[in-house]
Amino acid sequence: MTAPLKLLFSFLMITALIFGFIHIYFPLQHFSFERLHIFLFNLCTGGSILLYYTQGEKQVSGTVRLFFAGSLVYAFSAFLKLYPVTLVVSFFLCLLVEKVRVNAFSWVPTGFFQKEVPVSQKFHQASLLCLSTGIGMASVVILNNEYFQWVTMEKLVLNTFFLGFSFPLSLITLSLVFSMLKNIEGSGYKVFMELCFWTITLGVIIFFVFILLERFIPQIFVTSALFAAVVVVFYLYYTFAKSMQQKMFLTSGIGFLIVTAITGIAYIIFQMSESYDPEKIKWLLHLHVFASLYGWNLCGLAVICRFDDFPIQLHSPTVIFIHWLTALVLAPLGVFYGWFAILAIIGYAFITLVLFFSSNHTQKMPL
Repeated sequence: MTAPLKLLFSFLMITALIFGFIHIYFPLQHFSFERLHIFLFNLCTGGSILLYYTQGEKQVSGTVRLFFAGSLVYAFSAFLKLYPVTLVVSFFLCLLVEKVRVNAFSWVPTGFFQKEVPVSQKFHQASLLCLSTGIGMASVVILNNEYFQWVTMEKLVLNTFFLGFSFPLSLITLSLVFSMLKNIEGSGYKVFMELCFWTITLGVIIFFVFILLERFIPQIFVTSALFAAVVVVFYLYYTFAKSMQQKMFLTSGIGFLIVTAITGIAYIIFQMSESYDPEKIKWLLHLHVFASLYGWNLCGLAVICRFDDFPIQLHSPTVIFIHWLTALVLAPLGVFYGWFAILAIIGYAFITLVLFFSSNHTQKMPL
């Protein structure tokens, strides 16, 4: 990946985090900066990197350029509530994602059901399919809520569906994880790998349905299954993946994913209590979101962007420590205390720039 492209993506990631705090301290009555926070990271940056990675070309293709430009229009039109523009752009974004997916895999995802297809490829195709489906579903919700009112549900709101744009990034990161487990594809562990794929992909979809229906007990069962699957992924990866610098960052990323599973279960349990007050446990929700977006997903995107450059010139334990401190302490506290927000932005900018721009020379450089 070229330096200007890395600079563009890192700038958007840092800007996304800034918008994650702006809406708290400088709220607009009719607009939500949180949407830009979600879109700039998940859709504009994450979606473009996903397509770029799938095509596997050094130069950015016209398709990726169009998607990136369209995603920016999507982000700002949805932020400004210019929904006719958002709907038109959504159609073309779906076409672009499906074009890339079909060229890389097939129109019908039959590979999901074929044992000889590596699990990493299944996660990869699922990531693309989830991105196009997510854009399409958000469009249906816009049509329902803003124009036709086909269905009335408390949880059927745009911001709920917009959060789903993080799932494609989670799946592509899992694809990376399983690509480093090819050495056990032909062993008895393949059963557990397949089980993890179906549990995670179907589990998140089912969980989302239960959120819309506001069924808490089923949510507990599904999140418990997801937690178990993530623990299995961690065991397989830690035990069988070759020792390399990428492994350190992806292992750290899986650690963030385990945190999101635990905080997700805890949040549902709080929701089930009679004394439930959203304001009192807002901290837990923010911890969950920051661990997911700026912990787990960042690890995956950084490794994708620098995959051919490893080993890169940095002290990995130091960067990982600052990453955890920023995502799990500074950023959640920044929601409530302005100075922590500034520290979180500085820490996150440091992590992002170091991961994107550290030299790939073999000589170590202490931080």
